[in-house]
Amino acid sequence: MKSSSRLLAAVKSERFLTPGNPTGLTGLLTHPAPRSQLIYLYSSTLDKLSKIPEYSVYRQSAEAITKQRLDIVDNTKPPGYEEWVQRAQQRINDHPNVFGKDRHPSSIFSLAQMTEEKDPRDISWDGIKQPGALEGTRTEEERARAYKIITRAAVTPDADIVQWENEPPLEASQIADIEDRIGAGLIEEIIQVAEGENTLVDTILEAKSWEELSEKPPQGQWEYFARDQHTPGTQEPPKGK
Repeated sequence: MKSSSRLLAAVKSERFLTPGNPTGLTGLLTHPAPRSQLIYLYSSTLDKLSKIPEYSVYRQSAEAITKQRLDIVDNTKPPGYEEWVQRAQQRINDHPNVFGKDRHPSSIFSLAQMTEEKDPRDISWDGIKQPGALEGTRTEEERARAYKIITRAAVTPDADIVQWENEPPLEASQIADIEDRIGAGLIEEIIQVAEGENTLVDTILEAKSWEELSEKPPQGQWEYFARDQHTPGTQEPPKGK
């Protein structure tokens, strides 16, 4: 069921949804790049699922639905997508030392969108998270750490820094089409489900839940919960003359 805010945006015939606007669901804002986010999450999930044996029922079911949803999202191209791919591919070819070889622009865009801005005060150096501003006299260890940060090697002026062009956004009608075809709520909710599945695969891999139990259950342990064991069967229809 779509929220009233998203439906209102459709009534206003807005071509594009505004990132950060309320979706009508508490705490859930309009995602700035849902297509690339979903492609990244689904691709990552499929890569992890490939490490689970093929006979695993979990892998079979999760892989099927993930491939289906990835196909829906991947085949929905925003306006100007082909032109963007050409420009982005040229930039990749011009800077192979930055992006590597045989990379598709969509994959690089997905990773770029996953990067969140962080408060410089929370950035760690050499694996050490920097504390907030201290008052009073600092210890020898604190002074040594501060000196190391101040005198760290700066980025050289000739460093190869490339300004990446973001993938064009989907139109509101395209997002609505994806939501209708997947049938799991707003695209922001679909992203949350994809994030949860991506995390769940890690748990499955760690637990190796497809393996046999170390302690076998007693014989008949689950018979009580078997289907149609405690309710009478339906009456057979009368046989025709």
